[in-house]
Amino acid sequence: MPVFEPLPDTLQLPVLLCLGDDVSTDDILPGGTRVLPYRSNIEKISRFVFNLLDASYTIHACDTRCGDGHAIVAGENYGQGSSREHAALAPRYLGLRLVIARSFARIHLQNLVNYGVLPLRFRRPGDATAVRQGSNVRFANVKNLLQTGGDSEAAIDGDTIVQLNCDLSERQRSVILAGGLINWLREHPGTAGDTRLG
Repeated sequence: MPVFEPLPDTLQLPVLLCLGDDVSTDDILPGGTRVLPYRSNIEKISRFVFNLLDASYTIHACDTRCGDGHAIVAGENYGQGSSREHAALAPRYLGLRLVIARSFARIHLQNLVNYGVLPLRFRRPGDATAVRQGSNVRFANVKNLLQTGGDSEAAIDGDTIVQLNCDLSERQRSVILAGGLINWLREHPGTAGDTRLG
């Protein structure tokens, strides 16, 4: 398992994908005999991430890994379908730090949290149209947002402002601040038997 570092206080990330509604965990990381034999090899399975929707994603994601990482934008019900955690783990391995969506499937949202990926909702659904593939998102005061929750905003391409909501529980925000569940458990010894983070 790779070690994932906590989020920096300011994120400046390229948007590598803009997706529609009902993106499933199979869309994120295909199942079946082509991929599942490698499920314990994170580097190998990461080569299949988003291949069904945009085969260039893994190439561009690898290009951004040396920086702060990247973001993706989605519509309603992002991450619906099966509950397998690899659909959050493999994109995080490729440098995914932020997902902004109109709404999230509950279990996938928790899996994103567990791997230190920040899931935020568009507070105004129409703001999603302001973000395009190739846009740059600048999001400051990340730690303050994760300590307090609530609403925030991000700048798209330096000028357009979108309103965002962090409607995560205090414990979920604490996990993301730590860089994911494994880091959080190291910081909170004695809680390993209780991983219900909602």
